[in-house]
Amino acid sequence: MLREVGLIAAEDTRHTRTLLERYQIATPCISYHEHNKLVRREEILMTLASTDVALVSDAGTPGVADPGFELVVACVEAGIPVSPIPGPSAPIAALIASGLPSDRFTSLGFLPRHGAERRALLGEMAELTMTLICFEAPHRLLETLEDMRAILGDRQVAVANDLTKRFEEIRRGSLTELLSHFSVRQPRGEYTLVIAGRAAGERKRDRLRLTAPADRTAPPDRAEIARRLRLLRDEGYAGSMAARIVARELDLQKGDVYQVWLSLETDRDEE
Repeated sequence: MLREVGLIAAEDTRHTRTLLERYQIATPCISYHEHNKLVRREEILMTLASTDVALVSDAGTPGVADPGFELVVACVEAGIPVSPIPGPSAPIAALIASGLPSDRFTSLGFLPRHGAERRALLGEMAELTMTLICFEAPHRLLETLEDMRAILGDRQVAVANDLTKRFEEIRRGSLTELLSHFSVRQPRGEYTLVIAGRAAGERKRDRLRLTAPADRTAPPDRAEIARRLRLLRDEGYAGSMAARIVARELDLQKGDVYQVWLSLETDRDEE
């Protein structure tokens, strides 16, 4: 197909030319990515009036979590046929190898960068019984795993990166086990996470809702801090991590929250 089309639109022409040179393909190649998509879109649509164009991404499948989606929409609106050629897809590849149910699943794409938005989205997904799939950057992976355990419970998860490539890695286990692993091994590269859905018939627990307090003008009282800490303790969190989560959510100093944790532990010992 790359030989037959009149033009190749590539996410990064340097990467794609390596492929083209390997198979001695001389088709003209231009860049199409997030930063030039508006300019290139019209150029590609004009080219499509006289010849076919192939869309190529650096990794994964074009149109999935990249600006290729917008080009497909433009082609559909212009009445130009769009023909997919199935290829590597990180969500599907990770799901296949995860060992988690694949009959029903939902893909969340890239999770929100901001913690409050991410936790709100996870809260919306908490009661779904289908498998969840999402992407996450390495520098946010630990924080995201912490949020998942607090909101979803200690579910089974598969964390994958470099799928179909030389250094492919797929690690499976509970969220607690994955947190322990990545706490000592620095995450590298973009990750695809596959998370088990809520078990059918499982009682809906009163999970901690890690959302901002409704009244930002009034500081949270000790009872609210203690309530959240108890919920995290019931989920299996250690004191330091529980204090960090509650402090981040309520905009408090971790040391102050940890003092409440210590008092809870003292009260429990006395009981």
